Parts: sequence; structure tokens; C-alpha cells
Amino acid sequence: MVRWIMVLLFALAILLFVVAFVVTRIENSQYAENKSYKDKWSGAELRETTTAIVVFSRSGNTGVLADHIANKTGGDVYEILAEKYQLGIPGLVSALNDARSDVAEITPAQIDLTQYDIVYLGSPIWLYSPATPLWQFVKNNDFTSKHVVLFNTFNSKFEQHFIDEFEALVRSKGAISFTHQYVKRGRMGGQISSQELTQRFDEKYDNESVSEIVGDSDEQQ
Repeated sequence: MVRWIMVLLFALAILLFVVAFVVTRIENSQYAENKSYKDKWSGAELRETTTAIVVFSRSGNTGVLADHIANKTGGDVYEILAEKYQLGIPGLVSALNDARSDVAEITPAQIDLTQYDIVYLGSPIWLYSPATPLWQFVKNNDFTSKHVVLFNTFNSKFEQHFIDEFEALVRSKGAISFTHQYVKRGRMGGQISSQELTQRFDEKYDNESVSEIVGDSDEQQ
């Protein structure tokens, strides 16, 4: 009996390793594709802006969307890095283990957002909630008088109560309005391309102007 249990545990361990290996191969492939797509936006003219885009992105999907938003709004992009969640099996395991946490080591921990009126905050969805590093960023920073837009990409779905909790945290840090924007990428192995990702985002939100984002602040306080 003990022998059969050991065999089953060994088989399960092998299965989990294979799944993690396949997922990380897909993520690395996505990262390479997204980097190539992102490079198309490089060299854009810098200009004064009142919009900031802050993003955490493991495989680059949400990063592509961040650059797309920056291209549309003329905003500044800031990337959050979290070494613990780098691509690879250890990073994937850490992301799954910490998906319900709001504590992470991130770089930069703080950004001076004083000049900005609108702040986009982007991340993938981890187990139905915005990724852990984004929660930590909000806890570390001041959003007084800011209009905040959370944007996410995800494989399956998000749960609204996590979005509501994120909104509550953002408002506790001084934000005067909150909007949620998102695009479903699809399951591993069948995800939409970077171009389709940005196209779907535009189809959903092109009619949502800056004035509409900031116009409901009094009602949402």
C-alpha cells in the first residue's frame, strides 16, 4: 500500500513538473513575441503629460497593453519589477503561492506621481485577482486627487470582489475616481496575439474618453 502511494505521489510530482514546464515554455514564447511587438513603439517622442501608466507584467502581455495605452494617451510608462516572480518554474510557483497576498518586494517601491492627474495601474490577473506586486505598489504610494484606471489581462476571469477590494485600497490612498478596464487573452496554448489584444481593448474602450474617466469623480467619492 505504501509503495503504491509513493508511486502515485511520484507520478503526480512528474505531472506537475510537466505542466509547469509547458506553462513556462509558453510564457517565454509570449515574452519573446511581446518584446518584438513592444519594440515597434520604441523611439516615441517624449512630451509633457498628465497621464502615467504603471505596470507589472511577467510575460509581457499586460506590458504590451501598457505601451499601447501610452501611445494613445501620450502617457509616461513605469514598469514594476519583482524578482521573485521572474519567468521560469520558480517564479511561476511563487506567483501561485502568493496570488492571495498583497505583500511583495518590488522595484521601484515608490514613484513620484505629483505631476499626473490620471494614473493607469496594470497587471495580469492571478487566481482571479490583480497580481500581488500591484497591490504592494498601491500600498506604497500616494494617489491623492488622482483618477485611477485599473487595467488587466487574464486567461480565464477575475472576481469582482477582488476588484472592489482593490478599488477600496486605491481610494484609501486618496484617489477620487476608479475605473476598471480589461481584456481576456484566453487559455494557455490558445491565447490571442498582441495585435488582437490591443484591437479588442480599443473596441471596448475607444469611446471612453479622458473626460468620461474623470467626469464621474464626484459621484464616486
